[in-house]
Amino acid sequence: MRTLNPVLTEPDAEGVSPERRAVLQEQRLRGLVGRVLRGGGVLAGRLRECGVRSGRDVSLAELHLLPTLSKRDLWDHYPFGLRVVDEREVVCVHGSSGTGGRPTLIPYTAHDVDVWARVMARALGGAGVTGRSLIHNAYGYGLFTGGLGVHHGGMRLGATVLPLSGGMTERQVRLLVDLRADVLCCTPSYAIHLGEALRAAGISPRQLGLRVGVFGAEPWTAEMRGQIEGLLGLRALDIYGLSEIIGPGVACESLDSEGMLNVAEDHFYVEAVDADGRPVPDGTPGELVFTTLTKTGMPLIRYRSGDVATLAGPVPGSARTLRRMSKLLGRVDDMLVVRGVNVFPTEIEAVLLADNRVSPHYLVVEDRRVAARPELRIAVEPFADSVDAGALGRELTAALRERLGIGCAVLVVEPGVVPRTETGKARRLVRWSTGDAPLPGIG
Repeated sequence: MRTLNPVLTEPDAEGVSPERRAVLQEQRLRGLVGRVLRGGGVLAGRLRECGVRSGRDVSLAELHLLPTLSKRDLWDHYPFGLRVVDEREVVCVHGSSGTGGRPTLIPYTAHDVDVWARVMARALGGAGVTGRSLIHNAYGYGLFTGGLGVHHGGMRLGATVLPLSGGMTERQVRLLVDLRADVLCCTPSYAIHLGEALRAAGISPRQLGLRVGVFGAEPWTAEMRGQIEGLLGLRALDIYGLSEIIGPGVACESLDSEGMLNVAEDHFYVEAVDADGRPVPDGTPGELVFTTLTKTGMPLIRYRSGDVATLAGPVPGSARTLRRMSKLLGRVDDMLVVRGVNVFPTEIEAVLLADNRVSPHYLVVEDRRVAARPELRIAVEPFADSVDAGALGRELTAALRERLGIGCAVLVVEPGVVPRTETGKARRLVRWSTGDAPLPGIG
């Protein structure tokens, strides 16, 4: 596997001392509060209720005393109740469907788009992307921020962006071979799908030009990293973002970040908090809370992302001095509580994909059809027909019991039983309750 040397795209931002950065963060925080108060609206009202009358009334040290926002606030004030600029300053709108299809819409000013391009250029640069790179961009384009985020950042870096979007896998395979892109950007699920399509077409990683892949939009584990790298012959890196904050580029793994993701903390101040909203120490899992220090269209102060991770300082001795976050452990609303035991789906994935007999296609089912006997059902597909399904099921059951502390019903199913997707995020978790019909081949 070929490697790339990471660079600091913006050395004055990525490489300054944490002390100097803290001064800038506090200046930007006070400017943010001033903008919010002048804009009026919901967030301004909450600040005034806390006694905040100007930016001079806040500091980084006391930021954790301010109230938090959540996606519920965005839903309750849909579509643009948290916007603080005149509608004429909005140049585009992005968003996501949200839980149960409830929309979340985010207005961007030209300044916001510029910040987005800058942090995405940094993210790509840290992954070894250069102005000579060709980026095969298979993230979806549209309201979803993935495709256009990579597009903005790649162009700002001077790279060539191939805007494939998702789907049309046969065409993607052909262009990967013909154009020999050195960078692949898509969801990790789609990277697996592309790798399998290439293998089915008899195309080996050596026939491609890929060197690095930047994969995000869903939690994925180190074990899935190994499978992606094996299928595609590249270095697989993680990227994180959410449309409420800016989109992809909030944080990104670099070639020198030792498996964690560098947070663009001069633009997005990050905390990790417990269930009551209190900050937790570095290294302790907590819900990520973001304050958008430089955003102008719809700035947010202490926004609860719902994503769980740990925080840490920069790699000791590294030129890159940004704080880092771990790969996502899961989402607060994805955590399963089965017979009193808390389980994140990523813990299950880590066990499954550590076994080289298991393909990347699996489904976790929280089965509560009998309320008194909740059960975890896990459907897995083997990598090859020659795998002994009975032995695999028994051994995975034992491994999961050891890791999770509870018993699971493991079902080894035929290839194709686990639902697939050619675009967007893979469906890896379903919940069954009384009256629900099981999925074919799994129930």
